[in-house]
Amino acid sequence: MADAIELNVNGKTYRLSVPPETPLLYVLRNDLELNGAKFGCGLGQCGACTVLVGSQAVRSCAYPVDAAQDKPITTIEGLGSPERLHPLQQAFIDEQAVQCGYCINGMVMTAAALLLRDPHPDDSAIRQELATNLCRCGAHTRILRAIARAGGETAQ
Repeated sequence: MADAIELNVNGKTYRLSVPPETPLLYVLRNDLELNGAKFGCGLGQCGACTVLVGSQAVRSCAYPVDAAQDKPITTIEGLGSPERLHPLQQAFIDEQAVQCGYCINGMVMTAAALLLRDPHPDDSAIRQELATNLCRCGAHTRILRAIARAGGETAQ
Protein backbone atom coordinates (compact mmCIF):
# COMPACT_ATOMS: atom_id res chain seq x y z
CA MET A 1 0.00 0.00 0.00
CA ALA A 2 1.31 3.44 -0.91
CA ASP A 3 1.47 5.96 1.89
CA ALA A 4 1.67 9.72 1.56
CA ILE A 5 5.27 10.72 2.16
CA GLU A 6 6.54 14.28 2.39
CA LEU A 7 10.11 14.94 1.30
CA ASN A 8 12.21 18.08 1.29
CA VAL A 9 14.49 17.74 -1.73
CA ASN A 10 16.83 20.55 -2.74
CA GLY A 11 14.79 23.03 -0.74
CA LYS A 12 11.40 22.07 -2.22
CA THR A 13 8.71 20.07 -0.48
CA TYR A 14 7.10 17.17 -2.32
CA ARG A 15 4.15 15.05 -1.22
CA LEU A 16 4.24 11.64 -2.85
CA SER A 17 2.23 8.48 -2.63
CA VAL A 18 4.78 5.68 -2.60
CA PRO A 19 5.33 2.55 -0.53
CA PRO A 20 7.50 3.48 2.49
CA GLU A 21 10.14 0.85 1.70
CA THR A 22 10.73 2.23 -1.80
CA PRO A 23 14.40 3.09 -2.25
CA LEU A 24 14.95 6.85 -2.15
CA LEU A 25 16.84 6.60 -5.45
CA TYR A 26 13.73 5.35 -7.26
CA VAL A 27 11.67 8.27 -5.96
CA LEU A 28 14.35 10.81 -6.89
CA ARG A 29 14.81 9.46 -10.41
CA ASN A 30 11.33 8.20 -11.31
CA ASP A 31 8.99 10.52 -9.46
CA LEU A 32 10.99 13.74 -9.16
CA GLU A 33 13.00 13.32 -12.40
CA LEU A 34 16.29 14.12 -10.64
CA ASN A 35 18.69 11.92 -12.57
CA GLY A 36 22.06 12.99 -11.13
CA ALA A 37 22.15 10.07 -8.71
CA LYS A 38 22.82 6.93 -10.73
CA PHE A 39 21.72 3.35 -10.32
CA GLY A 40 24.90 1.33 -10.12
CA CYS A 41 24.90 -1.85 -8.06
CA GLY A 42 21.52 -1.49 -6.34
CA LEU A 43 23.10 -2.76 -3.12
CA GLY A 44 24.57 0.42 -1.64
CA GLN A 45 28.11 -0.72 -2.43
CA CYS A 46 29.31 1.38 -5.37
CA GLY A 47 28.33 4.93 -4.36
CA ALA A 48 26.91 6.11 -7.70
CA CYS A 49 23.57 6.85 -6.02
CA THR A 50 24.92 8.94 -3.13
CA VAL A 51 22.89 11.92 -1.90
CA LEU A 52 22.98 13.93 1.30
CA VAL A 53 20.30 13.31 3.89
CA GLY A 54 20.89 16.08 6.36
CA SER A 55 24.66 16.32 6.30
CA GLN A 56 25.23 12.58 5.88
CA ALA A 57 26.15 10.89 2.60
CA VAL A 58 23.75 7.99 2.06
CA ARG A 59 23.46 5.37 -0.65
CA SER A 60 19.98 6.15 -1.90
CA CYS A 61 19.50 2.80 -3.67
CA ALA A 62 19.46 1.07 -0.27
CA TYR A 63 17.84 3.86 1.78
CA PRO A 64 14.06 3.58 2.24
CA VAL A 65 12.18 6.72 1.35
CA ASP A 66 10.32 6.79 4.66
CA ALA A 67 13.65 7.15 6.52
CA ALA A 68 14.22 10.41 4.65
CA GLN A 69 11.06 12.12 5.86
CA ASP A 70 11.61 15.21 8.02
CA LYS A 71 15.22 15.49 6.82
CA PRO A 72 16.55 17.76 4.10
CA ILE A 73 17.73 15.81 1.06
CA THR A 74 20.32 17.29 -1.28
CA THR A 75 21.04 15.80 -4.66
CA ILE A 76 23.80 16.89 -7.00
CA GLU A 77 21.20 19.04 -8.77
CA GLY A 78 20.66 20.96 -5.52
CA LEU A 79 24.31 21.31 -4.56
CA GLY A 80 24.85 24.27 -6.86
CA SER A 81 23.29 25.79 -9.94
CA PRO A 82 24.55 26.48 -13.47
CA GLU A 83 24.80 30.14 -12.50
CA ARG A 84 26.55 29.47 -9.19
CA LEU A 85 28.38 26.18 -8.97
CA HIS A 86 29.25 24.69 -5.62
CA PRO A 87 33.03 24.89 -5.01
CA LEU A 88 33.24 21.10 -5.45
CA GLN A 89 31.54 21.24 -8.82
CA GLN A 90 33.84 24.05 -9.95
CA ALA A 91 36.92 22.22 -8.66
CA PHE A 92 35.96 19.06 -10.56
CA ILE A 93 35.71 21.16 -13.72
CA ASP A 94 38.95 23.02 -13.04
CA GLU A 95 40.87 19.80 -12.34
CA GLN A 96 39.22 17.96 -15.26
CA ALA A 97 38.27 15.27 -12.76
CA VAL A 98 35.53 13.66 -14.84
CA GLN A 99 35.81 11.00 -17.49
CA CYS A 100 32.68 8.93 -18.13
CA GLY A 101 30.81 10.71 -15.33
CA TYR A 102 28.94 7.72 -13.96
CA CYS A 103 30.63 7.68 -10.55
CA ILE A 104 31.06 11.45 -10.25
CA ASN A 105 27.73 12.07 -8.55
CA GLY A 106 28.80 9.75 -5.74
CA MET A 107 32.29 11.21 -5.56
CA VAL A 108 31.00 14.78 -5.35
CA MET A 109 28.24 14.06 -2.84
CA THR A 110 30.52 11.94 -0.64
CA ALA A 111 33.11 14.73 -0.73
CA ALA A 112 30.41 17.30 0.10
CA ALA A 113 29.59 15.40 3.30
CA LEU A 114 33.30 15.19 4.13
CA LEU A 115 33.79 18.94 3.64
CA LEU A 116 30.83 19.68 5.91
CA ARG A 117 32.58 17.72 8.69
CA ASP A 118 36.15 18.71 7.83
CA PRO A 119 36.60 21.81 5.65
CA HIS A 120 40.33 21.12 5.16
CA PRO A 121 40.75 17.36 4.83
CA ASP A 122 44.20 15.97 4.16
CA ASP A 123 44.91 13.47 1.41
CA SER A 124 44.52 10.53 3.77
CA ALA A 125 41.07 11.68 4.93
CA ILE A 126 39.92 12.20 1.34
CA ARG A 127 41.17 8.76 0.28
CA GLN A 128 39.50 7.12 3.29
CA GLU A 129 36.20 8.86 2.58
CA LEU A 130 36.19 7.79 -1.08
CA ALA A 131 37.42 4.24 -0.41
CA THR A 132 34.00 2.70 -1.01
CA ASN A 133 33.11 4.76 -4.09
CA LEU A 134 33.82 2.57 -7.09
CA CYS A 135 35.32 4.12 -10.20
CA ARG A 136 37.00 2.47 -13.16
CA CYS A 137 38.39 5.52 -14.91
CA GLY A 138 41.81 7.06 -14.61
CA ALA A 139 40.80 10.33 -12.98
CA HIS A 140 41.59 9.35 -9.39
CA THR A 141 44.45 11.79 -8.83
CA ARG A 142 42.45 14.60 -10.40
CA ILE A 143 39.47 13.74 -8.16
CA LEU A 144 41.71 13.95 -5.08
CA ARG A 145 43.09 17.32 -6.24
CA ALA A 146 39.58 18.63 -6.92
CA ILE A 147 38.38 17.75 -3.42
CA ALA A 148 41.46 19.26 -1.79
CA ARG A 149 41.00 22.40 -3.89
CA ALA A 150 37.34 22.68 -2.96
CA GLY A 151 38.23 22.24 0.71
CA GLY A 152 40.17 25.48 0.59
CA GLU A 153 37.29 27.24 -1.16
CA THR A 154 34.39 25.99 0.96
CA ALA A 155 36.00 27.23 4.18
CA GLN A 156 36.10 30.83 2.95
